[in-house]
Amino acid sequence: MFIFSVSILLAIDLVEIENNTSVLADEFIAHRLGLIPLASARVRDFKYTRDCNCSQYCPDCSVELLLHVRCTGDQTRDVTSDELISNHDQVKPVSQGTGIVIVKLRKGQEIKLRCIAKKGVGKEHAKWSPVTSVAFEYDPDNLLHHTNYWTETDVDKEWPKSVFSESDSYGNVGEKYDSKAEPEKFFFTVETSGALKPEEILLSAISVLQGKLGSVQLHLEAESRNQ
Repeated sequence: MFIFSVSILLAIDLVEIENNTSVLADEFIAHRLGLIPLASARVRDFKYTRDCNCSQYCPDCSVELLLHVRCTGDQTRDVTSDELISNHDQVKPVSQGTGIVIVKLRKGQEIKLRCIAKKGVGKEHAKWSPVTSVAFEYDPDNLLHHTNYWTETDVDKEWPKSVFSESDSYGNVGEKYDSKAEPEKFFFTVETSGALKPEEILLSAISVLQGKLGSVQLHLEAESRNQ
């Protein structure tokens, strides 16, 4: 949804590969690296690269991550996101106990590269999206009769109740659709990538939207004064 696509995040945007003798092409590995979620609690400490005074990137607008792994054993070696070394203490790959597999190496194969993480928003690219899925509902008990449930005998037994349900039944299922009925509540379910907490994502998105709406209001007021 749009409100979550404007949340600000850090993600790998540039990959400089020095050596890659794995079976995966450079572009394939770069794409996988870009989709690795990075802890972004301090994202507001950084500038957008386009707004920075540096020529390409610097510590004010980016974070550097290094990866250098060589397989020396006879068994296949999994290279994971946990092996990315960041130059920022609080901007690291999100880990749930085991890292995300980047590439697999056989004996003698090597991967050596440098990544540059930059600040961006989800509407620019999916790698800057802080959520993996967003869902919402406005009528968990179908009290507005906007949904028809196909049933054999009993709708309450055959259709599972929502976690947001506030009643034991779906009400009068036989009532007709009411086009004028309007919802009063909206229930959101947000699944994050781990880069930000759900409440941080929501507050960040609201802050960005407030800034954009404020900018529109100022421009409209300026135009009205000039007329």
